[in-house]
Amino acid sequence: MKKTKIFTAIGGFCLLLICITFMSSDHIDGTNVAGTTSDIADFYAFEGQNPDNTVFVATIQGILNPGGVTENASFDEDVLVEFNIDNTGDFVEDIVIQAIKRGDSIHFFGPAAPNETGLISEVITTASHNIVQISTVSETFITDSNEMSFFAGPRRDPFYFDANRFIDVASGEVAPEGFYPPEESTDFFLELNTLAIVVEVPNTMLGNAPTHILESQGNINGLPTAYNVWVSTKRKQ
Repeated sequence: MKKTKIFTAIGGFCLLLICITFMSSDHIDGTNVAGTTSDIADFYAFEGQNPDNTVFVATIQGILNPGGVTENASFDEDVLVEFNIDNTGDFVEDIVIQAIKRGDSIHFFGPAAPNETGLISEVITTASHNIVQISTVSETFITDSNEMSFFAGPRRDPFYFDANRFIDVASGEVAPEGFYPPEESTDFFLELNTLAIVVEVPNTMLGNAPTHILESQGNINGLPTAYNVWVSTKRKQ
């Protein structure tokens, strides 16, 4: 069987605590990937509506303006989006969920143990395989299969950032007042869009979260057990 190899273009990192929402953001990456189809905007991981599930969200190709820019944006068949889960505390992926475009759909593989770890990945064609049609601006498609749910398509950028106030704070002109509360601030991303890939998965498919990560940090305030999770985009060689 032919195996597809791909290399890492860029990645984001996040620590996932059970029942708590975490995210990482880096809108517009370095010059080698900025503005490309592998450019990661945000990564989110949070408890699902079913508390026994976790939702992983990767947004890419931000920032997209409304209208034609969003409508014409598309996923790249040569770019693999990979959700990585470390459940042993060594900061090496033990479980991955892979997402890659084929035609008008996104194909998901996993959760499964990766064939390789680190910068090089292979599409795990022997793993659980699910497909969701890519949504458009006017049509939304969601696939529920094998106790998991899947979505891919354009969405309003969920990240919140008061850019103007940030510039004021960074300049030192308003310190120490800091940022305004949300009801008094202006969200820079309010009218902007991005492409999103979403998967909801039962926690039983992720393995047991290690306890020694927090123990090594003094188990601050009795925080719960945690996974290390991050997302990466990898381009076909």
